[in-house]
Amino acid sequence: MSSIHPTAIIEQGARIGAGVAIGPFCHIGSEAVIGDNVTLLSHVVIMGLTTLGDGSKVYPNAVLGGDPQNTKHKGGPTTLVIGRNCVIREGVTMHRGTDGSRGMTTVGDNCMFLAYSHVAHDCIIGDNVTFSNNVMIGGHVTIGNNVIIGGGAGIHQFVRVGHHAFIGGLAALASDLVPYGMAIGNHAYLGGLNIVGMKRSGMARPEIHNLRHAVRMLFDRTKSIKSRAEDVRIAFPESPAVADLIDFISTNTKRAFCTPPLDSAIEISDSDAS
Repeated sequence: MSSIHPTAIIEQGARIGAGVAIGPFCHIGSEAVIGDNVTLLSHVVIMGLTTLGDGSKVYPNAVLGGDPQNTKHKGGPTTLVIGRNCVIREGVTMHRGTDGSRGMTTVGDNCMFLAYSHVAHDCIIGDNVTFSNNVMIGGHVTIGNNVIIGGGAGIHQFVRVGHHAFIGGLAALASDLVPYGMAIGNHAYLGGLNIVGMKRSGMARPEIHNLRHAVRMLFDRTKSIKSRAEDVRIAFPESPAVADLIDFISTNTKRAFCTPPLDSAIEISDSDAS
């Protein structure tokens, strides 16, 4: 059975799963869908066509499913879909999609959003993603699986972040970040590979070495990145991680790529890649 505090407001039409715990002063809108075994601690607001996946836990003062902050939105029905087993901490905000665009904001499974982070309209967030405190992402951003974003970082609208990437605290990312890349600085530049993240995910040492050499080839500046992409694919035909990297590079995008500073090259020591 679900447990609903007497001060909570559940509008007629809301769908509440089994084993849900809704704490004091929460407000659940009429179009919301709350999965099984969800916990809303207190003062949580869920608005509009918002789905919250099974086993998720939401902390006080989070607001999920608000209207998109986009002047092109005309009030049509749009959605926010949050996956299973997500942890959404204090003051987090997530907005629905825009009716003149994708119309949906999606968040994958097993994600963690620390206090006061923000997910804007029409974004796509993969699985196992971590937003540290005060992370802000603009509209139409795509975040791959297993990405970690450091505290206070900001991501420009329409930017793509590849799988297993890492963005440092207070970074301002205005360009696409390749899978396994590590972006640091304001504005952010490509400072190497996310070696720690790759090790934590269980990536084998030979595959890490493949990525080392592939990234050096991509960003050697003798050719454009997209021109070098095919050379890299040919050089590492059996590497799934390199294939992921090249697929990301080859996809059409509205943003440039996050690259090393002009006066330096990517350097990853043997000890880092071991």
